[in-house]
Amino acid sequence: MTTIAFIGLGHMGLPMAKNLLGAEFTLRGFDLSAEAISAVREAGGTAFASVKEVVEDADVVITMLPNAAIVKSVYGGDEGVFKNAKKGALLIDSSTIDVATARGVAEDAATDGFDMVDAPVSGGVGGAEAGTLAFMVGGTKDAFERAKAALEPMAGKIVHCGKSGNGQAAKACNNMLLAISMIGVSEAFNLGRSLGLDDQVFFDVASNASGQCWSLTTYSPAPGTVPTAPSNNDYNPGFATALMLKDLGIAMDAAKSTGANTPLGAMSRDIYTAMDRAGHGGVDFSGVIKHLTGDL
Repeated sequence: MTTIAFIGLGHMGLPMAKNLLGAEFTLRGFDLSAEAISAVREAGGTAFASVKEVVEDADVVITMLPNAAIVKSVYGGDEGVFKNAKKGALLIDSSTIDVATARGVAEDAATDGFDMVDAPVSGGVGGAEAGTLAFMVGGTKDAFERAKAALEPMAGKIVHCGKSGNGQAAKACNNMLLAISMIGVSEAFNLGRSLGLDDQVFFDVASNASGQCWSLTTYSPAPGTVPTAPSNNDYNPGFATALMLKDLGIAMDAAKSTGANTPLGAMSRDIYTAMDRAGHGGVDFSGVIKHLTGDL
């Protein structure tokens, strides 16, 4: 039986790890949170007190971490993954970080003899719980093929995006598009309301017309139109505004470094920055519909 070490058991990592248990992998878990450690034990996994201990006998190491600095620290150093994982282990980083860091960590992995892929996800907490996440995977073809077995219990879709870092590139582009589309959908609902158009009527039209998109049909910011959307739960995330802002920062840094022209991406970052600075970083990003009217 394949043994998987999962490092980072937060809102996304814990339900992802639980789906691996459901697929009958042996699960080893580590997180700085005592609550997360208890949760992985209750689910049937084995918890460890350090990165060094959790990776020692693992065939696969999966990380789901908050930022690039933490990713580098977890993989590097005397107590990190590279120094302590067993020879031949497969490394999968599902954190959302910048492309340059992802490529640098992958180069270090290769130097130490490890196959590694960057495999950020889309689908939010709901997708993590349901095992329907979309994985965008960067790395060699051989590493991708090795990774699929571990990713499949957590995934609805797995796409090989090319070389190391390309998974992160795809995630940055996707989430910039998501931010732009959510603001557009929110503006359309707000305009419709100002013109006396009922939310459900507009939804029924746009969801079957040229305005159709995921931000409308799956994650509608208008309460009542999509029952499973965070808008029906007082905009509790979901996908928090602060996380969307982080992803937009990654995308805008990438645009600057490559010279890509992304004016709508920049405007979206400005809007979500204002929402965050107003104290609403913990609100689902679809709550921008209320921010735009001054009601949040």
